[in-house]
Amino acid sequence: MNNHREAYPTDLNDTEWVQIAQYLPENKSIGAPRKVPWREILNGIFYVVINGCTWSNMPHDLPKWKTVYHYFRQFRIEGLWEIINQKIREAVRKAEGRKAQASAMIIDSKSAKTAEGGEKRGDDGGKKVSGRKRNLIVDTMGLVVLAKVTAANVQDVHAGKQTFQDLLERPDQTSRLQIIFANGGYRGELVAWVKENLHADFFIVLKKEGQQGFQVLPKRWVIERTNAWVSRNRRLARDYERLGAPVNHSFTPL
Repeated sequence: MNNHREAYPTDLNDTEWVQIAQYLPENKSIGAPRKVPWREILNGIFYVVINGCTWSNMPHDLPKWKTVYHYFRQFRIEGLWEIINQKIREAVRKAEGRKAQASAMIIDSKSAKTAEGGEKRGDDGGKKVSGRKRNLIVDTMGLVVLAKVTAANVQDVHAGKQTFQDLLERPDQTSRLQIIFANGGYRGELVAWVKENLHADFFIVLKKEGQQGFQVLPKRWVIERTNAWVSRNRRLARDYERLGAPVNHSFTPL
């Protein structure tokens, strides 16, 4: 933390900083040196994500918002956020006595209202939400393996196929994959597609007959908890972006 200001609850603590710092770019060997510490840049990003304010409304004792946003966007384009997520997920799994790569995964989606126009927007009639759909694949600990953004009116079975196609491009994530769990919205041709392309079983977990209201369902509860974790961040509970998905990049794990 910057010693010249008081800490915000969203600041990285020392343990969190150590986990992330090892994956950040090294100082430039040529050109003007970077004046703002990486830790303060990340503190600025997390402040916006968790509190939901606009970039320009960041507190003045954090780095200038244009600097913070510049690196946030640069890391997104370069795929660094995905790399950091992957490395930390693997480290957490190993600390729990598990293999780095999961043998079982779960897929689900959650629609979020959009506050702006832009691309990839639609109406989710079932959930009565106008906006975008966040499709997540997680491991059985609820840690995110992959995220895909589509318009909210894209049916789960079609959004799921798009998400799995992205997963197919990451063979290092599927080397141990044996089974994927999903809800009834993913039934149909996707079952055979997963078997043929990902070489994994696709198991549909259905609600119990006559079920009313929320009940914990095997495996599915894990990703529902992950969606709840994500929604605690106000910037993610509602979509304020005009772009529907990150710019394509060459994803090369460290």
